[in-house]
Amino acid sequence: MLRGSTVGLRARHEDDIPILRTELYDDVVNASRAEGRPWRPMTPGSKDPRLVVDDTNEGLVQFSVVELDGGALVGTATLWGIDTHHRSAHIGLGLLPSARGKGYGTDVVAVLCHYGFVVRSLQRLQIETLADNTAMLRSAERNGFVREGVLRSSAWVMGEFLDEVLLGLLVRDWKPEPKP
Repeated sequence: MLRGSTVGLRARHEDDIPILRTELYDDVVNASRAEGRPWRPMTPGSKDPRLVVDDTNEGLVQFSVVELDGGALVGTATLWGIDTHHRSAHIGLGLLPSARGKGYGTDVVAVLCHYGFVVRSLQRLQIETLADNTAMLRSAERNGFVREGVLRSSAWVMGEFLDEVLLGLLVRDWKPEPKP
């Protein structure tokens, strides 16, 4: 398990899937905002690629996020679009509603940065998020990500076009939290 200050990133367990499906992906508005595609219902037990990990896909690493104090499942974290030639990847995360507003997002981004820069030897990490996603913007910027641009009206979400913010962090600019 990769450890941050308050959360750990571990392999996805089979019993995580029903919780994540119910808490994150059955919520039409939340899923529509988090995904880059329209929401659609998934049959329980289906091999939903957002939840069922494909260990053969070298360009995607999916984690379950757990509290270090007690081990409760609090969300998902992903390093996706991993490009080993350019040494870059994208970060994504989703927290269960009960875990939001507790600082976990900032810690998840920090642990994903450690994984990307130290474990995977990447040069650049990138985040794309809706312009009104203040929690993700704050988590990214607290970890040193810089706003690199706005993609105007680039995301179709629940009947309207929304702006997306593009943020990046280079390994040379990364300042990891010192370990106690």
